[in-house]
Amino acid sequence: MATAPLGDIEIAYEIDGPDDGEPMLLLMGLGTQLVAWPAEVVDGLAAAGFRVIRLDNRDIGLSSRTPGPPPRRSEVMRAFVHRRAARPDYLIADMASDAVALLDHLEVDVAHVVGVSMGGMIAQQLTIDHPARVRSLVSIMSNTGNRKAGRVSPRLLPTMAMSFTTPRPTDEEEAVRLGVESWRVIAGPLFDADEIEVQVRQAVARSVNPLGTVRQLLAILASPDRTAGLREVTVPTLVVHGLADRLVVPSGGIATAQAVPGSRLLMFPDMGHDLPRPRRAEIVEAIVRNAARAHAVDPARA
Repeated sequence: MATAPLGDIEIAYEIDGPDDGEPMLLLMGLGTQLVAWPAEVVDGLAAAGFRVIRLDNRDIGLSSRTPGPPPRRSEVMRAFVHRRAARPDYLIADMASDAVALLDHLEVDVAHVVGVSMGGMIAQQLTIDHPARVRSLVSIMSNTGNRKAGRVSPRLLPTMAMSFTTPRPTDEEEAVRLGVESWRVIAGPLFDADEIEVQVRQAVARSVNPLGTVRQLLAILASPDRTAGLREVTVPTLVVHGLADRLVVPSGGIATAQAVPGSRLLMFPDMGHDLPRPRRAEIVEAIVRNAARAHAVDPARA
């Protein structure tokens, strides 16, 4: 694990795979650290020859925390329910710029970019704002920012709203328990509680910053619709979504695939808002195939 000083912030990152492999940047979701990437995904991409770069987005894990007073609880609830944020500290575009700054720090000119949930939003924005830095794009269980597609299921909304406004426990065991239960709520039928408990314990031991999750949520809600920008994307694009996803309902993935010309849509009936073990090999294979499409477009860079 290393930390890159990027202007006013620091971004923690890890690199796996061969030093001479094609760079592949992995971007994780809301309030989720780089350790949440399943080993089968990281190892599978590294075994396929990629130099896999994972990072903690700002305000999460070992990356910099935003200074200043926390958002008011009433503001957070209002933003979550009505999808409006009055005072975000930053936007999705700023987190995309963080990722580009990390690539600069690592002297990486161009990379394949893969994002999950909020990470998919960041990956989309990175591709829109910095097209020369992206060889291929994979957006997993995410949306375009269009308020009509990929919203939280109405049945899940009260639970999720309360989770962002309830004080987090200071007791480590209670924090782990709540972390596992939070994943259980959004995961699909292939949820593995034992595996998630190991991941949550690792994350809790590494860093706990509930306020960072709130700041990231406000960034999501305040960021503009990316649909028009996605229509200009020319790199090979894969969209992956679970039909059992209740946090970002499947219309989010469908809208993303419809927006990007020539994109491919892969949907799993037994996947929720998670990366279930039985589907990981297929997801890795699909990511690798999408990266290969970039070679077909530009054989000189293969």
